[in-house]
Amino acid sequence: MTSLPFLPWGPPLAEARFVRRPNRFVVEARLRTANAEVVAHLADPGRLKELLVPERRMGLRPEAPSPSRATRWTALLVESPDGSGWISLNTTVPNRLVGAALAAGALPEFGGWRLAGREVPFGSSRLDFLLEDPGGRRMYVEAKSVTLVEDGVALFPDAVTARGARHLEELMRARREGHEAAVLFVLQRPDARRIVAARAIDPVFADALSRAEEAGVLVLGRRCAVSWEGIRLGRRVRAGAG
Repeated sequence: MTSLPFLPWGPPLAEARFVRRPNRFVVEARLRTANAEVVAHLADPGRLKELLVPERRMGLRPEAPSPSRATRWTALLVESPDGSGWISLNTTVPNRLVGAALAAGALPEFGGWRLAGREVPFGSSRLDFLLEDPGGRRMYVEAKSVTLVEDGVALFPDAVTARGARHLEELMRARREGHEAAVLFVLQRPDARRIVAARAIDPVFADALSRAEEAGVLVLGRRCAVSWEGIRLGRRVRAGAG
């Protein structure tokens, strides 16, 4: 079996403590070594209220100066609430990990399929991946990043996502047109036994996921192993509407 992909964070991370979050895409944190506050870009626009609390440890990556960047740092990691490990804050990671795994044929749940395209137009959206089998059949796949966990259960989304619900509608349309379809939830932390729709946060998405399951859309889950050095796609985890 081909090993699952690992993505290094790049330059060594700096440890910091969370101070505040002025807006969805920016955090302010205090560096441990310099005891100075810095501003860092945050790639996850979700609520993250249970993660970004004062004095919580974080991992920040230094970035090269660039006219296109407003900050010199990117927030990549936050310590789990129980202090047992790290949680990835980069919502682009699941797509990269899944893409690498599909290209390498490393996911048994997609056995017999090969990666045929990325960011593929379908309906009014672009779906993350297009797979094909030797007979020319098509499967459309969406990957979703999950970071919210309550009582050992991972929840998606952690904020209302009209875009996510629209993607599910497109996957159901693919099924009606005779194609296969799947949504793969990628848990960017290791501490949940299953992934379900966060109905209390976004009932529209939860209803769409229930209908997608009934329509034959595969609902799959994978967890990740997150470390100070990088992140690896990990074992399967149960996923469903609820």
